[in-house]
Amino acid sequence: MVQTDRAGPWGNTYLDHCENKLSPRTIEEKNLVFKRFIEFFGAEFPVQKLGHPQALKYLTKQFKDRSGYSANRDRKNLSAAWNWGSKYLADFPKSYNIFQDAERFPEVREPRYIPPEQDFWKVCNACQVQDRIMLVAFLHLGARKGEIFRMKWEDVDFENMTVRLWTKKREGGNYEFSIIPMTEILATTLKLWKGETKIDSEYVFTNQDSTHLSQKHYGKKFTSRQHFMERACNRVGVKHFTFHAIRHLTATVLYNEGVQVAVIQRILRHKSATTTTRYLHELGLDDTRDALGSVMDRKRAKPSK
Repeated sequence: MVQTDRAGPWGNTYLDHCENKLSPRTIEEKNLVFKRFIEFFGAEFPVQKLGHPQALKYLTKQFKDRSGYSANRDRKNLSAAWNWGSKYLADFPKSYNIFQDAERFPEVREPRYIPPEQDFWKVCNACQVQDRIMLVAFLHLGARKGEIFRMKWEDVDFENMTVRLWTKKREGGNYEFSIIPMTEILATTLKLWKGETKIDSEYVFTNQDSTHLSQKHYGKKFTSRQHFMERACNRVGVKHFTFHAIRHLTATVLYNEGVQVAVIQRILRHKSATTTTRYLHELGLDDTRDALGSVMDRKRAKPSK
């Protein structure tokens, strides 16, 4: 019988539990947390010996080696794993949650980078056909990476000009879909791709690389496309941006064109308007700038020369 009161088995059991409940991005994050945790303590370290000093020592190392934000993310994930283990594992300590009790570290958050539209189109236009169409889909749907990679042809309704996007970013880990209007440009490019692709797949975007290193993935749907955007940006000499930054660009374009926050919320598929407002604020797109300008610009006093 596996002793789940040890660091390694505790982590493996918890990650197995998360596998079918959380988004791939969250699972990847939790895997990396436990990889660091086990490298620090060892797989056979007894969880009963974990106390405030050990938790602080581990988190402090993350703070020094990485950042306050990274240390706090590890703290949050380990706290969730501790609560789960205490609830579901018979031989796990039932004591207080040492990670939940740990104080947070100061964070210096870098502002989100949003590429200029011209940089996006430089990258897009330099790509091969499928990749170019995929980037247009990211922009016109405001979609997350997993949503685009999971998109099937049955989700594309050319007659009603809609796309069905499936997401796992919900409580409980179940997939849910949202219906998004399809623009004329996106419909045209997707029809073009459906007629040109030589791979018979239910997925819209698949691995087209048949070289030796990628041969086993040929014809399958994408899962991560690691380094793709970095290489694409380097190829045309623009600052590196990510797939998710294109979602930010969608929100920026909509906001700058005067689209109401409620409409942006529906396009980004946020369940709460508060989430959209916070999202726009983090992108520097809230109403504070307009409000400040509308008041101060009415003042006639000017700075003395």
